[in-house]
Order: sequence, then structure tokens, then C-alpha cells
Amino acid sequence: MRSFLHHRCFKVLACLLCWTLNCSPFSGATVSPTSGPRVKPSYSFGRTFLGLDKCNACIGTSICKKFFKEEIRFDSWLSSRLKLPPNYLSCYSGNYSDDSKTWRPVEISRLATKYQHDQSDKRICTSLTHAKSCSIERTLWKTERFQKWLKAKRLTPGLVQGLPTPMLRCPSQRLLDRIVRRYAEVPDAGSVYMDHFTDRDKLRLLYTLSVSTHPIMLQIFPGAEGWPFPKYLGSCGRLIVTTSTRPLKEFYSVSADVAVDLALQLFAVLDSMVNNDLNYFFYFTQVDAGTFGVFSDGRLFIRDASMLGVIDNQEGSHLMTGLQEEKDIFSCLMTDCQNALPSCNTIKHTQSLSMVCMELLPKLLKDKFLPPMQVKIDSTLSICADNFLTEQEVITAAEVLVEILKPLQICDSHFAYRYPDCKYSIKP
Repeated sequence: MRSFLHHRCFKVLACLLCWTLNCSPFSGATVSPTSGPRVKPSYSFGRTFLGLDKCNACIGTSICKKFFKEEIRFDSWLSSRLKLPPNYLSCYSGNYSDDSKTWRPVEISRLATKYQHDQSDKRICTSLTHAKSCSIERTLWKTERFQKWLKAKRLTPGLVQGLPTPMLRCPSQRLLDRIVRRYAEVPDAGSVYMDHFTDRDKLRLLYTLSVSTHPIMLQIFPGAEGWPFPKYLGSCGRLIVTTSTRPLKEFYSVSADVAVDLALQLFAVLDSMVNNDLNYFFYFTQVDAGTFGVFSDGRLFIRDASMLGVIDNQEGSHLMTGLQEEKDIFSCLMTDCQNALPSCNTIKHTQSLSMVCMELLPKLLKDKFLPPMQVKIDSTLSICADNFLTEQEVITAAEVLVEILKPLQICDSHFAYRYPDCKYSIKP
């Protein structure tokens, strides 16, 4: 009984934390929903909670069956009072199963808050139909942009011009072809042509690209191929399901050895964003304590890819040259239409590095070392964070910081993602 009460108290605290942070990340362990007597839920899901009432102006339906078969459960389903969690949160902790016996933690999230989605839906109706409410799908269907999409055989830069998401600010044909080939909400045809897309598939893709490219980024650059992103498991309405990570902000008070390991992983991820085999340059337009996350084995990943831009070093962004920057309702679903977007050629290769050195590393490495070393780390971070310095000066400061931290990285079973490999690679 004591362990049960302890578990319930933990869940209450987790829910309170979720309310405060507008999100509920996971720890590495989860309790199996199959433990104890099975209680049949006495509710119906409700299309509104999932966002299915707004499809096909939604993300997709690829994982809906798992929700309805209870193979994806919210944490509240582990209690005797089965009920859906509040619909105003941005993300929820949950459990995912392939056999109803073994479960693993997942994150169930929205691309925006329910309030933002509601405001966006109202904007669609008032701007396009001059009414307070309307059929979102039918209204977007009649727009000039979507009519062009209906006729298109291939996704081209002209079809996405003016969309506000950073990923599409500097698109190349190669990047857009990759989106079509790897879009997980349609049957895989392996083709750059959209012949296998239904009309509703096209609207879902356009809507997703207009609201947030986070799920698209996870689909086209999967972690299974070495990219630093959590796994995309699917979507249902306006909810997406991914593997679970704990946000970096939960690690600001960790011990020095953990902080050093995470800092070095941050530098490695940032390096892979600039130097990778596909010759894409990824850059952040904004970072915060929830941008990065940590898996249960200690690996650090990009938890939120919505603020990631992509420039194709192989093809460049010349394909957008000469295209008029037109804006429409799809340009304004979640952002202010008046926001000026930066030119592709003004993005520094050290932009993300400076942001991380300014916003994240000072909090992660604060007061972790004795004064002489701490002073040197803080001084080097201030140089790395200075976006007004030359790219080489920022890179040099980052390299110095890596040289300081590298000898402090220990080999221990606590760092499961690289142990025992590090043990056997240590030179005698």
C-alpha cells in the first residue's frame, strides 16, 4: 500500500509539474499499465481532444488506431479513475505498446497550444469567410495556394514560398523532394512526385508545414540514421507521438561529471548540424531550455525541432531567387504576418553555437568547478556567446571550451549510451 501511495503521489507531482511547465517529460522508467486489475474506461475519446474534428486541417491519422485500441495511454490511465487529461496542455506523458504487455514511455504533444490553435482557426474563418466559425478544412481548400497544390505533381519552392516555418525559409528542390519521399502520413512510394498523395494528404502536409515543421524534421532526418532527433511514431488529429526525453532544464543542478558530458554532447550535436554527409546546414532561430532533451541512457537529442532552419549547401538557396515573397493565410496561422524573415545569406554558421553558449551552457556549467577553472570556463563562454565576433573567433572559443571539458569527462556505467565502449577504448 505504501508503494502504491508513493506512486500516486509521484504522479500528482508530475501532473503539477506538467501544468507549470506546460509539458510533462518522462523519466526513463515507467510502470506497466497491465499491472493490477484492468479497469475498462467509461469515456469516449472525443474528436475535439485529438483534433480530428478539424481534419484534414490537421497533422495526420497514422497512429489513431493505437489510441482507440488503448495501445497508447496517457499517464492518467494508470489510475483507477480513467479520464482524459486537460486539453489545454501542450504535451503529455504516456505509454506505448506493440503487444499490450511491454510498454515504453512516449511524449504526446501538440504543435501549438490549444489556445493558439483556436485563435488560428478563428483567424481562418474571419479572414476568409468573414464569419466567426466555419469549416476549417473547406475554407482552406478554397484558397489559391491549396488549389495550386492540388494541381501540382511535385513539391517545388514556389508552393512553399511565404510559409513562416524556419525549415522552409531557404528551401532547395532536394530538401522538398526528401519531404515528399519520407512523409510518414502517406503510404511510402519512394517517389519525389506526389502521385500517391490524395487531396487530403496534400492539405495535411501543407497545414503541418505552415504550423510547425517539427514532425516533418523528425520524419525526414530519423534518429535511426544517426540524426539527433527523437523517433516520430505517428500522429492523430493535431497530436503527435514521439519517443520520450527529459528537457535539458531538468539537468541544470546535476553533478559536474554529468554537466560536462551533456556540454560535450551539445557541442557534438551542433557540429553535426554544420558538418554532415548530406551537406545540409541546420541552424536554430531560437533556443531555450526545452530545445534539447536527454534520453534515459544519457544521450542528448534535439527535443524541439520547430525552430530549426535548413540551408542546402549542395544546391544552395538560389531556387528562391526571383520569387515574390507572397503571404496568405498559411503564412499567418501561428505567427504575425508582419514579421520580417531574415535573408538566407545572412545566417552565420556559428549562429546556433552562439545561442547555446549564451542561453544554455552558462546555466548547465554554473558553479560546477573550482574558481580558477570556473573563471576560465565562464570567460570562454562569454566569447563563444558573442554573435558580433567573427565566426572564427566564436569557433575558436568553442574549441577551447571543448579542450577544457574533455579531460573532465569520465567513463562510468552511469553514462549508458557510451559505456562500456569508453572503457575498452581507454589507452593503458
